[in-house]
Amino acid sequence: MQTPGEFELSRRGVLAGGAASVATAALVPIGAAAEAREAAAALPTAKVAFDVNGTAHELELDTRTSLLDALREHLKLTGTKKGCDHGQCGACTVIVDGRRINSCLTLAVMHDGDRITTIEGLGTPDKMHAMQDAFVEHDGYQCGYCTPGQICSAVAVLGEIKAGVPSHVTADLTAAPKVTAAEIRERMSGNICRCGAYSNIIDAITDVAGVKA
Repeated sequence: MQTPGEFELSRRGVLAGGAASVATAALVPIGAAAEAREAAAALPTAKVAFDVNGTAHELELDTRTSLLDALREHLKLTGTKKGCDHGQCGACTVIVDGRRINSCLTLAVMHDGDRITTIEGLGTPDKMHAMQDAFVEHDGYQCGYCTPGQICSAVAVLGEIKAGVPSHVTADLTAAPKVTAAEIRERMSGNICRCGAYSNIIDAITDVAGVKA
């Protein structure tokens, strides 16, 4: 059995040990923060210059920065949405030099000198793009999260068809493709709408094209 003196000594030892543990724990975040700063300083960066919605931008970015993150986090163009971040939903679709791409799957430094159009560059609330107007008219936006990517993709789809670019459902590769529901569905298949507004989206696109699907 412990004597009172032994018990008191043991108790003081426990308290001292606890104080030492707290002091050590308090030092860990400081050290970790310093290490994080050193690691960030060591990250490879590169300068990139591109035109976004008619405005020239020059950025110095971590070479691993996606075009999506450059647009949203560095240029504050948050209209372009981050959905799956795996190139499967199409919410991040933007137009680069006339072609639509999933901005989450490409690095910003790969687009030095490119001309990029996001949803903010297509139209404004006071002067909307014809495709934006059509989405409103036909209720193609639904909850609206996927809408920026849908609209950018839809604009590019009509450009592809006008340029004579065939798709997997184009029956005659020797003739110019036509704006049909089948063509639109195939070309828009990379843009997912969880609200299920697909029929309204097709109506909006055909409306802008001036045809009936």
